[in-house]
Amino acid sequence: MAEETPDNIVEEVETAAETGEPTGETSAAAAPSTPKTQTRRDKLEARREARRPKPRGPVTPEQREEERQARRSATAKQRSAYRAKLKERRAAKGEARGPAQTESTKEHGPGRPKVRQGVVTSAKGDKTITVKIDVVQRHRRYHKIMRSTTKLYAHDEANTAGEGDTVRIVECRPMSRSKRWRLTDVLERAK
Repeated sequence: MAEETPDNIVEEVETAAETGEPTGETSAAAAPSTPKTQTRRDKLEARREARRPKPRGPVTPEQREEERQARRSATAKQRSAYRAKLKERRAAKGEARGPAQTESTKEHGPGRPKVRQGVVTSAKGDKTITVKIDVVQRHRRYHKIMRSTTKLYAHDEANTAGEGDTVRIVECRPMSRSKRWRLTDVLERAK
């Protein structure tokens, strides 16, 4: 390059201004600022271009299958690691709560069965009682207290419950078309 004199620098600046190119001194400073002048559209296009798969030569079905198997094994590895972590968390949570199942709830399967308390309205059927459960809850939006009644059929093996008794029933396997509950104990006898 020629020796830089004040005349040469002035000529470079003038030619750079005409062509729109940065000068030698300012090119280092101007290079980092060019991404800032990019529009949002340009940035978006650049990101999309970076995400697009690069074109390559012809791919054989065997190569495609190998890539597919590699992707599947990678995702399977991630999935198994996630499930192992989840299992550990559940085990730790279960230890903190105590045993999840007792002898009376083994037929229910995993998890805890629902337990309800209600009043026996009918004990006419053999080994079957009808239990009325009163539900009182506040409406989420309007905060009005709503009362509703649910009628459940429960299995009473020894026919111990009578009409008017307050009983506790637990969820169980389907015993018949409508019976999905089982009597656990009679809390209070009718007077």
